[in-house]
Amino acid sequence: MAASSLSLPVASSALPKRINRATPKPCSLAPQNIIVSSSKDNTSPDESRNCKRRPLLLGLGALSSLSLLPANPLLAEVPERFSAFVDKEDGYAYYYPSDWTDFDFRGHDSAFKDRHLQLQNVRVNFIPTEQSDIHDLGPIQETVYRLVTHVYAAPSQVATIMDVQEKTIEGKNYCTFEYVLTSVNFSRAAFATIAVGNGRFYTLVVGANERRWRRFRNKLKVVADSFKLLDI
Repeated sequence: MAASSLSLPVASSALPKRINRATPKPCSLAPQNIIVSSSKDNTSPDESRNCKRRPLLLGLGALSSLSLLPANPLLAEVPERFSAFVDKEDGYAYYYPSDWTDFDFRGHDSAFKDRHLQLQNVRVNFIPTEQSDIHDLGPIQETVYRLVTHVYAAPSQVATIMDVQEKTIEGKNYCTFEYVLTSVNFSRAAFATIAVGNGRFYTLVVGANERRWRRFRNKLKVVADSFKLLDI
């Protein structure tokens, strides 16, 4: 996708005060219910032009296909009722609810949505950066505030940041935060996870209508916490 170098505007408003630091056990993905995305398959030139990336769904019995998966602790066990998306070409992976379906989300590299509630969805994008870690972007509180208020929120929306959590897995730093965007007639709540690696600034956002947030929050938190970078 077309992208420009990372640049986050500076804001001077109040920042969230709570940051929880955690060092969880590496989250993992199982051989079952895994979509592996890679452009490096054996296709003819005509096929390559018509299909840049070819997702491959691995079923429960596809043990012979395990060589397609990168050697990474991420690939161990998918939680019940979740599937895993692994993009070996672009260097990331995450879980999504098994009953969601993939769709095109403008400006994003991958996306899945609820079949019946389209506002419940997860999407991932990335842009080039010369930074090597999320802490190189500045204090985490300020980075999160700039993203939520100047990137995620529309001018007519009021942004509220609920919580910010940091974690380090296999030497890579991640930040996951919860926020709500409120307008006159509509409110949406979401989790976002950010990370820097492979010369890119990655963002995963998973959310829902605020009226359904309490019911689905824990499920969507699994998605946000599962995001992992792969070395490419």
